[in-house]
Amino acid sequence: MLNEYIIIKDYCESCHVEPDFVFMLGEDGLIDVSVVDELSCFPVAQLPEVERYAHLYYDLSINMEGLGAVQHLLSQIDELQNEVRKLQNELRFYRSFERE
Repeated sequence: MLNEYIIIKDYCESCHVEPDFVFMLGEDGLIDVSVVDELSCFPVAQLPEVERYAHLYYDLSINMEGLGAVQHLLSQIDELQNEVRKLQNELRFYRSFERE
C-alpha cells in the first residue's frame, strides 16, 4: 500500500521543500495527507499538483491563500476546456449532416 503514496519527509528532502508546506497544502484541502505505517504521506497521483504548488509558492512567491485561488481557477479552466471540446464535437457531428 505504501507504493501508492509518497512519504512527505522523503519528498521534502529530495526536492528541498519544507515539510510544513506540504502539511499546509493538506490542511487547506489542496492535497490529501494520510498516515500510512506511521509515516505522513500523500498519494502518488497528486505529485504533479504538489510540484505545481511548490513552484507557485517557492518560485513565484504566491501565498497559501493564493494557491487556493489558483487551484480554483485552474479547475474552472479545465471544466471550460472540456465544455468547449464537447461543443466542438457536437458541432462536427451536425456539420457532417450538412455535407451529406
